[in-house]
Amino acid sequence: MESFDSLAEIRRRIDEFKQFLSVTLRIANAHTVEFYTHDVWSQFMAVSPEEVLSAITSDNGHKREAELNRNEKSKTIFGFCDDTKRLVDTHDLLEAAKAHSLPGLGICMTRDELLQSLRENNSAPPPTEEGAAVEPDEFMNSKKSHEVQSMSAVVACLAKRCRVKQVIDVGSGKGYLCSFLSLQYGLQVYGIDSSSSNTHGAQERNRKLKKFSRVYQKHSKAAKHQTIHLAEIKPGENGEDILCVAEEDERQGLTVKSNTAEDETVPQEKEDDESLNLNVLSEVDPIVDRNSDPSKPDPETEDLFLSALSVDAIETTSPRVPTSELSPVERERRKRENLERKAQNRPSSDGQLFSPLTSYVTAKTELRELINELEDAVMVGLHTCGDLAPSTLRMFVAKQELASVCSVGCCYHLLSEEFDPTGQKCSSDAFGFPMSRYLRDQSWFCGRNARMSACLALERVSVGQGIQMESLFYRAVLHVILRDHYSSFKSEKRVGNVYSKAKSFVDYVHRALRRLELEESKLSDSVIQGYHDTYRPRMGEMRAFNLLKVTLAPCIEGLILLDRLCYLKEQGDVLFSALVQLFDPLLSPRCYAVVGVKAPGTS
Repeated sequence: MESFDSLAEIRRRIDEFKQFLSVTLRIANAHTVEFYTHDVWSQFMAVSPEEVLSAITSDNGHKREAELNRNEKSKTIFGFCDDTKRLVDTHDLLEAAKAHSLPGLGICMTRDELLQSLRENNSAPPPTEEGAAVEPDEFMNSKKSHEVQSMSAVVACLAKRCRVKQVIDVGSGKGYLCSFLSLQYGLQVYGIDSSSSNTHGAQERNRKLKKFSRVYQKHSKAAKHQTIHLAEIKPGENGEDILCVAEEDERQGLTVKSNTAEDETVPQEKEDDESLNLNVLSEVDPIVDRNSDPSKPDPETEDLFLSALSVDAIETTSPRVPTSELSPVERERRKRENLERKAQNRPSSDGQLFSPLTSYVTAKTELRELINELEDAVMVGLHTCGDLAPSTLRMFVAKQELASVCSVGCCYHLLSEEFDPTGQKCSSDAFGFPMSRYLRDQSWFCGRNARMSACLALERVSVGQGIQMESLFYRAVLHVILRDHYSSFKSEKRVGNVYSKAKSFVDYVHRALRRLELEESKLSDSVIQGYHDTYRPRMGEMRAFNLLKVTLAPCIEGLILLDRLCYLKEQGDVLFSALVQLFDPLLSPRCYAVVGVKAPGTS
């Protein structure tokens, strides 16, 4: 099994990206807030906003109008004039941006190509899905379901290829990927997240799934001709979770609600980009031995659901005297008995398929101190934020016990840069960019605004899911007001999301001034509205400029990801490494994974 591209080829591709970005990165680094105060359009553009918008929105086959004669065009590079450094040929820029993206260069594997390569180089049969089929669409939204299913198949193949049964999920969040890997593929998964609320939430969610499983086991044999269609965790009147199991025929009285005094209250959590609506395990087809005692739960399914999900959700079903009615001695005795019972009933480490852990990890973290039962494992990260993605790759390289890695990063604007001229500090033990010796030797620097631009989703914008342009316009005009009427307009305080609450531009400015603790009485409503009316005709400039930023987003992301791939290829013990498009970019814009496999005997 050989790497998809050689180190020399990856470095050559990096040079192509660098050449293009050395000319165009100025646009990506221009701050939208300063769009009018710095007259950004005139500074970078020698074409009209209408010309840019027309070029961006026109079809590829659209007849291009001549913008320059041959002599003038010969003095440009990627559409920018050599002398003035301003954009004079929008079409040239758009064509060059498309060519200097990962799809344009053709250096990424598809998910199917990776799976085929892993299976061809592995004598063992493909990984099988164990136990009852789980449909992730029933307990995740469509985006998360698509990501989890696509990545799980790759991780399972990597585990089979490396002959390991353990997976470490870094930045595991709410544990969706962990649960699916353990439930569907029988892998032992350790989910590590720095947020205790995330790991607690993952445990609580799995405890509810355990309870559902027990209810399901109880009724599955009593209702042989019925199918459970829905189990939904809903918030109760007092904030506690209520588990509702709805049968195909509700008249049979099998709808169950778990709402006991011993249930713990689960804090409501909110995903970054999704609302939480847990519809769990729809139309589950349990593995039932028809010749077994119908009064006993099937051990195979019991192990699958009960052992896989949580490490400390032992529930007591016997009647109990309320604690308030016990004497101090009895209370102490009950506490001691509870601790002893939990110690006895807690599954052994061999039976735990998903273990959520709370810890902040870096390449220097001793994983064996964190996970006592750790064996050789695959390390994964699904949309690990900022520096955590490069830290995941560094851990893979540094730790002998890690045989393979599959890392999908996000939040490029939160990356730390080693050669930031502003002297940016690094929160971890190493900077997030650049990683490779090749780019570090050249002291390459992107800039925060450029990395922010890399987070934009070209595929979504191209189908009409555009940028919230009016909020950007409001903020840029506010900056003009701060410059004209307040001596210190570069406040340490942030305006924040006051746009969503504002009823008009005048209301927006008043809210922003209060947030910045500036005197509102200096400006009348008519003066504020005057600024809006003055700059409104120039809003097209901002729209055109930001769409150019979106066009450059894949190019900046491409350099960041090629740097990570180059880092793996610089390591002597990494047998295989590649960039792989795992997801549909319309569903999940951060769709690329960095995959690496160590040579046999090095892990």
